Amino acid sequence: MAKEQKNKKPESKKPKFNSYWIWAGIILIFLGVNFFGGSFNEPTKTTPAKFEEYLKNGDVKKLVIINDQKANVYLTEEAKQKDIHKKKNDPGILPSGESPAYTFNFGSLEKFQTDIEKIEKEYNVSANVTFERESNMWGEILLTFLPFLVIFGIWIFIMRRMSGGSGGGPGGQIFNIGKSKAKLFDQNTDVKTSFKDVAGLEGAKEEVQEIVDFLKQPEKYTSLGGKIPKGALLVGPPGTGKTLLAKAVAGEAKVPFFSLSGSDFVEMFVGVGASRVRDLFKQAKEKSPAIIFIDEIDAIGRARGKNNFSGSNDERENTLNQLLTEMDGFGTNTNVIVLAATNRADVLDKALMRAGRFDRQIYVDLPDVRERQEIFEVHLRPLKKVAEELDTEFLAKQTPGFSGADIANVCNEAALIAARKGNKAVGKQDFLDAVDRIVGGLEKKNKIITPEEKKAIAFHEAGHATVSWMLEHAAPLVKVTIVPRGQSLGAAWYLPEERLIVRPEQMLDEMCATMGGRAAEKVIFNKISTGALSDLEKVTKQAKAMVTIYGLNEKVGNLTYYDSSGQSEYNFTKPYSEKTSELIDKEISNIIETQYQRAVDLLSHHRDKLTELAEILLEKEVIFKDDLQRIFGDRPFAKKGENNVKLKKEEDQKEFPINDSQNHTEEKTENSSTKE
Repeated sequence: MAKEQKNKKPESKKPKFNSYWIWAGIILIFLGVNFFGGSFNEPTKTTPAKFEEYLKNGDVKKLVIINDQKANVYLTEEAKQKDIHKKKNDPGILPSGESPAYTFNFGSLEKFQTDIEKIEKEYNVSANVTFERESNMWGEILLTFLPFLVIFGIWIFIMRRMSGGSGGGPGGQIFNIGKSKAKLFDQNTDVKTSFKDVAGLEGAKEEVQEIVDFLKQPEKYTSLGGKIPKGALLVGPPGTGKTLLAKAVAGEAKVPFFSLSGSDFVEMFVGVGASRVRDLFKQAKEKSPAIIFIDEIDAIGRARGKNNFSGSNDERENTLNQLLTEMDGFGTNTNVIVLAATNRADVLDKALMRAGRFDRQIYVDLPDVRERQEIFEVHLRPLKKVAEELDTEFLAKQTPGFSGADIANVCNEAALIAARKGNKAVGKQDFLDAVDRIVGGLEKKNKIITPEEKKAIAFHEAGHATVSWMLEHAAPLVKVTIVPRGQSLGAAWYLPEERLIVRPEQMLDEMCATMGGRAAEKVIFNKISTGALSDLEKVTKQAKAMVTIYGLNEKVGNLTYYDSSGQSEYNFTKPYSEKTSELIDKEISNIIETQYQRAVDLLSHHRDKLTELAEILLEKEVIFKDDLQRIFGDRPFAKKGENNVKLKKEEDQKEFPINDSQNHTEEKTENSSTKE
């Protein structure tokens, strides 16, 4: 092998000859001859007044008028010896022979002739005027044949594009429109992302790692008769790391990796999508073993026949049909593996999801507490200076429901907040402020609010805090604020438990705590306002889910009208009768009104403490858990160890303002009233 390598001479890369340079040279020659062909030894430019002076002095031998626009002046032999004419010419030597010495343009030919005749009679001189016509032969030839040359060049360009290349026959390759837009990553491409950069997702990494190992060591699996999976589909909510996992595969596999999006197949021309699919798989087979990654595959993989109501040709369906054939057809190459990612697996075509095409469906879920801690550790690495006392476990517990992308955003916002404050390092408080910023929006302390509105907001938020403190299954409250943030005028922040299953009493307690804001307005002012729109929206969704999805209502029974396949969204009819619809509406209303009345009764019983809490909130604008514990005492249903919290000073309390996820934040939105 060493000898063979020595004998191999490095191939000299000769520059490829391009015929387009010939055409460019011909055009340049034509232009040069046309514009610069007669520019050598040109006569000196002068004016009609100077010419008249030369004519009066008898220096003019003859005058040639060209095309009734320009005049060339020829001098006599005696005039050429005069210094005045030598100075006018560079390098001081007049043209010899019959070359003109001067040239100038004049206006009206009739007036010019009249002036010459007048000077001839007055000074007894002769201008010997003659008329000539000049034409630029090369310019005329160029103007005559240039359009034909341009048309001929365009025709050759199009025919070459049509005759060469791959995928879908000649018609698909005009201007490369039918070629795949996939970006190729191979051993020559520096892909720095690896599985070490993907925190959490242990199950997903294990399955994808097996595909990478199979490409590296196929005999390990084929020795027992196993076959490599033809495809793997990554499914999960947005921001959970599906594309990041694919990047890690590109960095780890060390085989050609084609990356593109599902929308890259979409084009306005008929047949382009299918042509690009063919070209993509042709390139992948030429470089096999290879991996193809299609991000957002639902752009072309939607179920066929669902959106095509007219029955006409659907370009997206043609693209999907070609993709199905390439993934598992007569000419399928088993050394090409397809990875795809989507957050809408419910709308994909069943033929695309079957075994033999996507053998594995890898669900990438939202990270739990342990995985969030690992993700924080990954995203803290790029930060230059981080406070030593920063606890990633603490941060992970304060961000339930956050995806990997959300955590990355938190770390970036924390660094920006620390820089805005002029801190030398990113600390705990910066991260907590970043969570508040992402979930609730930016603080707007300069917002103009009347005293009456501020009082109503304070009692509204105090009502949330009071009801949640008195209920067993309500999420523990951490902070209440009436400082406007984002679109909300005030907010109550909770730290919900991460439950895998939810029981009816837990949902009802959460609904009751949500209705505590409107109930407080009713108890204190005997009036209600539009500020509870976001609360009403949340409880309506929860009550509807209890009745129509989870089967938690006795009168409706153990029925669900939820379609996990997503096909019901294309239907125009309800999956239940009108009588059942009336029953569902009635039960949803009963659930919400029962919890509202429950909140009213609870707040009426604790009206004095509610008022005291609202007054503290009006004074401080932000209160914490310890303020509630000071007013209400220990929580009746607190878990073991929850009441053993020592009261701290307000400065220490500010180190623990905790926001929960978007799904559990109670907000009072100002703009909601106008929308309502």
